[in-house]
Amino acid sequence: MTAITHHLPDALLDAYVTGNLPHAFAVVVAAHLSLCDACRARSEAAEMIGGALLDRIAPAAMRAGAQDRLLAALDRAPPPSVPIAASGIFPAPVMQALGGRPPGWRMLGGGIRQHILSADSEGSLRLLYIPPGRAVPEHSHGGLELTLVLQGSFSDSAGRFGPGDVETAHDDIDHQPVAGPEGPCICLAATDAPLRFRAMIPRLLQPLFRI
Repeated sequence: MTAITHHLPDALLDAYVTGNLPHAFAVVVAAHLSLCDACRARSEAAEMIGGALLDRIAPAAMRAGAQDRLLAALDRAPPPSVPIAASGIFPAPVMQALGGRPPGWRMLGGGIRQHILSADSEGSLRLLYIPPGRAVPEHSHGGLELTLVLQGSFSDSAGRFGPGDVETAHDDIDHQPVAGPEGPCICLAATDAPLRFRAMIPRLLQPLFRI
């Protein structure tokens, strides 16, 4: 893998460490951390600082019956899921989201494909396959879009993004990612609001493709 040059912003990394990221974004961050030594070191440092701060907090007395309620809740909890290892270009967090199976691609047009991994009120998570040299329709955002490159590359107004790079796009960014010529670009993308396409046809097809 080439050197990773686009990293996670501090705010997203802090939210991940404290457990305050929606599922879709947490998967992208976890996948990037599995590939990026620099961001993983930052994450571990933040966890150590958080642990040190917790150690300084004075203990609080437990309410009556709290231990019994905790043990009862543990008895009702489902067994932990078996970890799924990385496979090919897909890091372990992505394989976990795939349930250990290969993507079931769905055509979007122009050779572009997607596989929706999850979608709820807090955001959606999908894999995108973009043929070499193909451009994604120009769009802006109604919220946050976090995109991690797993294979190939894409370029837009913010620069070039290769394997392991992550792009953070907010609602002030209008761009048209174009896959590099070296081969198909496969990305993991999380959004918390529908994209805002400029062209009419992508807007008409948007409800069907759940973009």
